[in-house]
Amino acid sequence: MVTFLRPEPSWAEWSEAEALYQFESNAPAEVRDTLGIECARLAGGVLLSMREDPARYWSKALGFGFTGPVTADLIGEVCDFYRARDDSSAVLQLAPSVLPPGWEKICADHGLYRGPSSVKLARDLSLSVPAASAGPPVERVDARSAEEWATMLMRGFDMAEKPLVAMTAAFAARPDVRAYVVRFGGEVVAAAGMYIGGETAQLLGAATLPPYRGRGAQSAMLRMRISDAIAAGCRVIFTETGAEAPGTHNSSLHNMKRAGFVPLYERVNWAVSTRSSIGR
Repeated sequence: MVTFLRPEPSWAEWSEAEALYQFESNAPAEVRDTLGIECARLAGGVLLSMREDPARYWSKALGFGFTGPVTADLIGEVCDFYRARDDSSAVLQLAPSVLPPGWEKICADHGLYRGPSSVKLARDLSLSVPAASAGPPVERVDARSAEEWATMLMRGFDMAEKPLVAMTAAFAARPDVRAYVVRFGGEVVAAAGMYIGGETAQLLGAATLPPYRGRGAQSAMLRMRISDAIAAGCRVIFTETGAEAPGTHNSSLHNMKRAGFVPLYERVNWAVSTRSSIGR
């Protein structure tokens, strides 16, 4: 555990929750209508629904368990929110420290089932920035190149549909967002983002086109984001990536560790069944 996070364990979840809430709730009106985006706050956490999500990724409930306990009634409210919207791709993300006694029964009663896990990581920004090695130059993105950045970032995650690109490009225009690209031969081949939330910074994903992987783009963009978070007055920077199953290798996880990120915990994605009433 990063030492100074011990009094503030909520930061790791709330940083991500607030970044995603701002990302989705501030999408242009026509994009919200096309994708069926609805966002709400509940019990210290956020509910994010994207009913027409072509990627089946953006509907998430997270940030719960710090202003009050996670209870069966709270889980019922979360599930009802998504079922009322016929949202078939929602997941509930809870830090393991807030899971209540009897969690397995709550899952069974409310139709939650275990999905893949992710690793939550943090980096103490009082530590020095990792020394730069030979690597490609990183460009900061402004409004003129926001769409180019968004297209690359979404393309890297196989989310290149126009409404998702438009949502991402709009986010880059905010003063609390930092966006970055790497070019080879004038072509944008890698992109990354970051949200500044007061004393915390939240990485917003990074992607490199397959032919250009292994050339240092991700490490270079990590260094730039760490430096910019320090310059913005942040104390800590958070991120998430997929947990490594036995026999697998996640390059992003190892890049983050080399840049000074420390794993805090693994967190399960609890998928919300679309059935309207289960065991109730």
